[in-house]
Amino acid sequence: MRKTLLASATALALSATMSVMAASHSGDIKVGIILGFTGPIESLTPDMAASAELAFKEASDSGLLLKGSKITPVRADTTCVDAAVASSAAERLVTSENVVAMVGAACSGASTAIATKVAAPNGVAMISPSSTSPALTTLDDNGMFFRTAPSDARQGEVLAGITIDRDIKEVAVTYTNNDYGKGLAESFGTAFKAKGGKVAISAAHEDGKADYSAEVGALSASGAEDLVVLGYLDQGGRGIIQASMDADAFSRFILADGMIGDSLIQNVDGDLTGTFGTLPGSESAGATKFLDVAKASGMDGDGPYRAESYDAAALIVLAIQAGGSADRADIAKNIMKVANAPGEKILPGELAKGLKILAEGGEIDYDGASNVEFSEVGEAAGSYKEVEVAPKFNTMKVH
Repeated sequence: MRKTLLASATALALSATMSVMAASHSGDIKVGIILGFTGPIESLTPDMAASAELAFKEASDSGLLLKGSKITPVRADTTCVDAAVASSAAERLVTSENVVAMVGAACSGASTAIATKVAAPNGVAMISPSSTSPALTTLDDNGMFFRTAPSDARQGEVLAGITIDRDIKEVAVTYTNNDYGKGLAESFGTAFKAKGGKVAISAAHEDGKADYSAEVGALSASGAEDLVVLGYLDQGGRGIIQASMDADAFSRFILADGMIGDSLIQNVDGDLTGTFGTLPGSESAGATKFLDVAKASGMDGDGPYRAESYDAAALIVLAIQAGGSADRADIAKNIMKVANAPGEKILPGELAKGLKILAEGGEIDYDGASNVEFSEVGEAAGSYKEVEVAPKFNTMKVH
């Protein structure tokens, strides 16, 4: 029986490998887009996916990818809250859909589960455009996990800095009870205290609750007038803000990336003017060019993690070209090669140029829309925008 099971497993693995090879030679290359299409950031992910698909279309339409191959994106939903669901969705992409790489996941917990349980064991590279937990830096991923979004170890420092710059010396902190929230709360708290600030209380909140009055009561009892909310704009973070406004508990809210988006303003009953926060982004030449490329395609590129999603997809197609095949191992091996110097700079809308250079044996340095430059473990250093509600999120300055 053991020999029969082993033989079946071997046959299954061989079948999947042959299917991937067949896809790569037929001109149709499947790449997964695995994000939280439902759950705590569901209002953000449609535009993230569309941005990734914009890069795939650009490469396919060029006719230069592996001499005319085309990318077929395959979407999957992690829900962002259930690691088992995320792993199952990724497993389907890898074994049933035979994708050669993945853009995603969006949320840090989902990325951790997929990287360790699916991507690493199967040798499938994944590039997250928005997973920011510091714990992902040391993930045991067999070199398969990359991210175009910077770690929250950096965002916490930036957010603490702009909070102190506004002469705010005491805050209450609430964070979503997962890898993302815990890592960001620790980073912010450490940096804020080092800069002379005081964290009156730091408390986790659970997503999915109908009533957050008890949490707000405890936070307000700390005596702090300003509340740092490190959560999700379509879940508990928004519930905390609404309950705070209903109770007139805090004068101002300080937000990180997971809380920033139009749906927050649209769905909170009250005036959020003066609320401020941080999210990855810049005003570089690449960022500006991405806005133009997106606009020409009928999209709005100015939103959370849209630039990073385009870049994640672009890196995958350029890595395919650099390796000369859609082989999973070759893609993983060449992502760092196309992301960093040396080579000719490639910006959004210039994928055809990059594909041509690589086809001719040259080297490229993909800067993209978010100033891509990977560390030795495959993550971006990143730049940040400071945003403020007045009465909607507007870019104020870049850090």
